[in-house]
Amino acid sequence: MIMTIQSSSFQHNEEIPVRHTCDGKNISPELSWAGVPAGTKSLILIVDDPDAPNPAAPRMTWVHWVLYNMPASTNGLPENVAAKELPAGTMQGINDWQHTGYEGPCPPVGSHRYYHKLFALDAVLPDLKHPTKAGLEKAMQGHIIARSSLIGLYRRH
Repeated sequence: MIMTIQSSSFQHNEEIPVRHTCDGKNISPELSWAGVPAGTKSLILIVDDPDAPNPAAPRMTWVHWVLYNMPASTNGLPENVAAKELPAGTMQGINDWQHTGYEGPCPPVGSHRYYHKLFALDAVLPDLKHPTKAGLEKAMQGHIIARSSLIGLYRRH
């Protein structure tokens, strides 16, 4: 079975509802996954936007949410999940607003793609003290046994 990630909030390659963006309530979408492979010790979720600041001339990938060390038995996250409601053992990294937690789409121009990337690891990572995405990616090298992504789109109106 292939690992998959999906959302009841939006379909793959379709528009993210306003409630999940800076133009709405800025709450995290519901996410669920299946097919986590045997041997998985932890899961990582990274939400980022490779189209920043302008999809016509992207210069960077903007990081919206970083979670790591979610238990392998976790099969999703509810909408508007609070830090204290994250699965036991889950740790957070720093987003590009320089704090932990979810920050929704808020593109300055054009339609952007928001990747919700799920990774299955064969290890539980040490406490990385609120790593950046780059720091987390370095720590997870050599431990990824499966990956999946869900893409949502958003354009400010």
